[in-house]
This record gives sequence, C-alpha cells and structure tokens, in this order.
Amino acid sequence: MSTQISLGASPITSLLHDDSARNRLVGIGLISAAVLMFSVLDTSAKWLVASLPLVQIVWMRFVGHVLVSAVVLGPRHGLGLVRTRRPGLQAVRALLLPAMTAMNFWALKYLQLAETGSIMFLAPILVALIGSLWLNERLDRGRWGAILIGFAGVLVILQPGTRGFHPAMLVSLLQAVMYAVFMVLTRTLAATDRPAATQFLSALASALLLTPLALAAWVTPETPLQWVVVCLTGLSGGLGHQLLAMSHRYAPASTVTPFIYQQILYMTLLGYLVFGDVPGLAVVAGGAIVVGSGLYLLVRERRGPGAGSA
Repeated sequence: MSTQISLGASPITSLLHDDSARNRLVGIGLISAAVLMFSVLDTSAKWLVASLPLVQIVWMRFVGHVLVSAVVLGPRHGLGLVRTRRPGLQAVRALLLPAMTAMNFWALKYLQLAETGSIMFLAPILVALIGSLWLNERLDRGRWGAILIGFAGVLVILQPGTRGFHPAMLVSLLQAVMYAVFMVLTRTLAATDRPAATQFLSALASALLLTPLALAAWVTPETPLQWVVVCLTGLSGGLGHQLLAMSHRYAPASTVTPFIYQQILYMTLLGYLVFGDVPGLAVVAGGAIVVGSGLYLLVRERRGPGAGSA
C-alpha cells in the first residue's frame, strides 16, 4: 500500500510499501540477490581490467546495463523508464555511479575481491548515520550493536596498520563513502520514482558521459570469452541495481544495508574459484563475525519493526 508524501506545494503518491515485518523480509531478500549480482560484476571487471582499458570496461558495463534494461523493462514501462519526479537527485546519483564504478574497478586491479568487498562494508555505518539524519530512520541499540559488530569483523579482515596495506585501499575507502550517499539517494528516490526508471536513468547517463573517453581509449576484445565476460558485466550490473532499487521500496535503508555484509562470502568464493585467491585466517574469522551479525539482524526483522527497541 502506497502513502502520501509532500514535496513542495503538492502531495506525491509514495511508491514505498508499508513498513511491516513481511515487507522488511522481502527487502532483505532483494538486497541479498543484488549483492550476489554485484559480486559477479566485480569478478568480471577484475578479470577484464588486466587486458582492457579501465574507462572502456566501465563504459561497456553501462552500455550493457542500458541494453539489458531496455530489452527487459522497455516493453513494460515504455517512456516510464525516463520519467522522474526528482531530476536533481537523479542527476547526482547518475554522477556518483560511474565515479564509484571506475574507482572500484581500478582498486580491483591491485586488491583481492575479498579486500575490496570488506572495505565497502564501512558503508552501512555511514548509511545509518545519514539515514537517521536525512530520512529520520530510527536505530535502536540492538541494531546499532549488530552493525558495529559487523564492522569489527571487517576490521579483522582488513588488519589495518599491517604490511598488507596498499594505496588502492584508500580509493576503496572513498568509494565506500560515496556508496553510502548513493544508497541513501536510492532510498529517497524510491519514494517517488520507480526502481526501473532510477536504475535506467543512472546507467544511461553514465554511458553517455563516458562515451567520448571510452572511444578514445578503445581496444577491441580479442577472444569470445572476453566478449562473454563483457556482456556479463552489463547483465549483472543491470539486474543488481534493479534489485537494489526494489529493496528500498520494501524496507528502510538502515534495515537492508547491513545485509550487504554477506557479499564478503560471495567475493571470497569467487576470488578463489576464478583467481585462486585463498582467504587467510583473518578473512575467515572476520567473515564469521560479519555473518553472525547479519543473522542476528535477520532474527530481529522477523519480529517486526521496533522489536526489542530501547
């Protein structure tokens, strides 16, 4: 059931679902599928960045995203794919997306999938802070505790201050900050714009902005496998962002965002299967802490919003 929100002089019908235990679980399921798609995207990009220019990979990722979205969503939504009630916020989101993607793909050239995935987990705390200030989303002590414990697990994985530090980690840190803003924008836009339009407009703007740079740096993929992986980046990116936008229609950002923690499992597994990266004891221990905090949050969400609040 939608609600009414006021933007300026006239009310706008909200596309958000009512805040309930069932809808929060749906949102959690959607974001879980989204982070799996993003793990596939990062794996594909890490594989491609060794042989193709960075800007070309980022551009092809968004071109594929646009094509997949047009084919899958176009017949259903038509011109609704390019309609928005918040063009300013859509423009900011569209500028953040290619910048974050390029930073992430560059860092992947030097870091393991598990490392970049772990650094990204700084975002939930930032989202919670931004969401509480911007969206008035309340966090009780139990949820704060679970988020902080999950963050402690990330620190165990990263082992800051050791010889394992690489400058690319700073790029990943900045990307995490930008991702937190991106997530809150997604939640805000979910109230008035359809998820299909949000993800399509961002991908289209990114593709158009990067076209001149990508064509100038163009290197033609030489093998069928390269072309397949290029297509996979577009498919996984497009589907991931659609699922991400949908998740925010069902649950608050502070509810769904902690569940990106599970991406460390996907990233570690894909890193081993594709690149032979074996996670160390710190990754295993930190991952267990992260998963534990995520399971705790899932139990709390089954009790409904505000359960056990203090």
